[in-house]
Amino acid sequence: MMIYPKDFEQRIGFDKIRDAVSLLCGTEAAQRLVREAAFTSDRTALARTLGETAEMRDVLMLESDYPGSGYTDMNRFLRKIRIEGTYLEPAQMTDLAKALELLAGLTAFFRGKRAEGNDPYPLLGALTEPVEDFSAVRREIARILDPDTGTVRDNASAELAQIRRTLREKAGQVDKRLQAILRQAQAAGLVDPDSEISVRDGRTVIPVAAVNKRKIKGLVHDESATGRTAYIEPIEVVELNNELRELENEERREIVRILTAFADLLRPELPLLLAAGEYLVRMDFIQAKARYALGMDAVLPELADGPQMRLRQARHPLLEKALKKEGKPIVPLDLALTPEKYILLISGPNAGGKSVCLKTAGLLQYMLQCGWLVPADGDSRMGIFDSLFIDIGDQQSLDNDLSTYSSHLINMKTILRHADDRSLVLIDEFGSGTEPGTGGAIAEAVLQQLEERHVRGVITTHYANLKYYAAGAQGIENGAMAFDLQNIRPLFRLEMGRPGSSFAFEIARKIGLPEAIIRSAEEKIGSAQANAEKHIREAARDKRYWESKRERIRLAEKNIDRTAAQYEWQLSQIQAEKTKILAEARAEAEKLLAEANRKIENTIREIRESQAEKERTRTARTDFDEFRRLIAGSETVSLSEREDAIERKMRQLREREARRKERKAQRASEEADQQGDAVSKKLEKPREIEPGFHVRLKGQQAVGEVLALQGTNKATVAFGHVTTVVDKARLEIVPHAEFRKIRRNGAAAGSDSFGAFGSGGGSAGAESYDTSKRRLNFRQQLDIRGMRAAEALQEVQSFVDEAIVLGFPQVTILHGKGTGALKEEVRRYLKTVPLVLSAADEHEEFGGAGITVVKLDV
Repeated sequence: MMIYPKDFEQRIGFDKIRDAVSLLCGTEAAQRLVREAAFTSDRTALARTLGETAEMRDVLMLESDYPGSGYTDMNRFLRKIRIEGTYLEPAQMTDLAKALELLAGLTAFFRGKRAEGNDPYPLLGALTEPVEDFSAVRREIARILDPDTGTVRDNASAELAQIRRTLREKAGQVDKRLQAILRQAQAAGLVDPDSEISVRDGRTVIPVAAVNKRKIKGLVHDESATGRTAYIEPIEVVELNNELRELENEERREIVRILTAFADLLRPELPLLLAAGEYLVRMDFIQAKARYALGMDAVLPELADGPQMRLRQARHPLLEKALKKEGKPIVPLDLALTPEKYILLISGPNAGGKSVCLKTAGLLQYMLQCGWLVPADGDSRMGIFDSLFIDIGDQQSLDNDLSTYSSHLINMKTILRHADDRSLVLIDEFGSGTEPGTGGAIAEAVLQQLEERHVRGVITTHYANLKYYAAGAQGIENGAMAFDLQNIRPLFRLEMGRPGSSFAFEIARKIGLPEAIIRSAEEKIGSAQANAEKHIREAARDKRYWESKRERIRLAEKNIDRTAAQYEWQLSQIQAEKTKILAEARAEAEKLLAEANRKIENTIREIRESQAEKERTRTARTDFDEFRRLIAGSETVSLSEREDAIERKMRQLREREARRKERKAQRASEEADQQGDAVSKKLEKPREIEPGFHVRLKGQQAVGEVLALQGTNKATVAFGHVTTVVDKARLEIVPHAEFRKIRRNGAAAGSDSFGAFGSGGGSAGAESYDTSKRRLNFRQQLDIRGMRAAEALQEVQSFVDEAIVLGFPQVTILHGKGTGALKEEVRRYLKTVPLVLSAADEHEEFGGAGITVVKLDV
């Protein structure tokens, strides 16, 4: 295991996170644990540490009765009484009592949760299970100490009670005698009329003017700073004060004896007490990390087995905090290192966020493997790395006579020597610092070595040769920082799957560099470079289109899967109903059979009693035949027809599920074909728009035909029956194969996809599931009371997605009032959903703050 370089934490900013968490600790011992928390690749230990922090985060968020405050490190004074004859001072005993009270509260809380049966905090419960609550020790401290004053009680022992009674009596005598002497001295004019009895060095004295101090017999204990006042202990109370001093010494000896006896009582329990003290420090440490996680909205991602990374909506915690102070939002990061694409090469404009992406990935991975939760979405997935390497910033050294590029080369040498397929390498501005041709060639050779070794990495660069190498490499994926070309500003958003452009000419124009210089520079780089930049922008446009389409398909598949699950549940309900119906039918048949037997017996008895009278015999037989037909018909209706209906329903459900799977497979195949067409389109040499071409407006679906060109920049286009002149820059060519497919789909749908300017031209078969039936079954209120935060957010996400798909403009979420934590989590999630217009409290008469009303843009 290796972390390189030694100042890795300072380079990614983890030292500042340690400082922030230390401030949240209640004890110095917990702060020491924060400083000592180290990077580890032990998956079992890491899963336990992260799980404890995640559980504590839920406790702080959901449990209003959690007693986790006022932590004390009781071990710092408990260790001193390991030696025989030592004892705790009353102030230390007071701290011990507070610590044991907190310990009792924590053990009662977690054991109570475990006793309820469904333990929501198993890891913290397991950590608490072996800890004692020391109720006997707490009772003994309460017997000895007064909780209000923190002093030893009079009744802590009979001897102490007697000593203090005598002390009070003697003090009263001394005070009474001193008051009499003071009054006499005031009457004689030796002492000021407003003088009062004072205490010096533990002796009671009266203040006397210095000129009169020899007129009062006694001991001078002190003088004022000016020398005008002397503090005299009259000779008449010296002996009484001596007796008081002796009684105070006896009191102190008795208190020490009581405290020593208490320490002797604790000493056999000391190992358990010290273990409980370590538990409190650890809980203080875990709670500080959990409080920090709550502050930055951090989560426990899914832990993967191998060294990989899939961050969703990840945020750099230090950058987010800084931007929040400025009132600016942070742009979340989506990033993936997979077993197939294990190196991400990020390119894009300067100040576009490349280094932030790299630092975010490194910081979050380091936080995770030090036991911290990470600020990202809960569906993020992070693996375990054995080693981390970083090469970032200017590491020029005057002491070692190293240039910036030399220091980069030393870092590359170290990385190539030690990095393997379980290492994460972070390199910023790969190959920079020297002549571009040479630096780019060396960087490409190093990149090739890293790829061959399957080293995981996030690398930023401006070099075109590295982008081209990554495009053809098997284990490397290009990534680009998005750029708003229209407003000439970076968007700070990472887009996977394509290389980025520096947009140097566009930025130069915005800054105001003379146009002549810019045109000269464009001519110098040649058409090849310009075409490359153009291809990059076209690839970016295509990628955004396919990503949006894939997201729509993902939502559709998600809803289809939910519908399938509902069908599965309905099928199980039907099976249960079938079993119930059959049981009822059998019971009914048995009842009818018993009745039939009674009818037969009655018929036979009537025939015998009538002595075979023909008319009565015929009537009895007729009644019996009618009853038999009734039984046969009842059985037919109740069993045969019911079973046929059930079988038909089950057969319909199975056929519907088979059709759904077939359509899903067909869509996946079509999407793969379309993506293949898109890739081939990117590689084709771009064509100029000519008359006869089929085109459409960028961002629109309607297809038209170019009738003629108007100069060099405009074209006359017919969209159905509408003819208009459009800038060529706003048009994109529709390949002939795609045009035929659109025309074929339009004809199949029975509508003219090309007949209206700007129409969507969408396929009539985009929705292949029964929306109307789901709308009838959809309830516009979701009840999440009593759920844990993670479970509740999953329900809210599915609920809101379903409402958007089904077109409901308003829904309500019932979360209750409680502490408000669950409501805050729901509101925070709703703010991230683009189609949520507002989320506010319900009217007071309908539930108020316990219900959130969500309005949707559908």
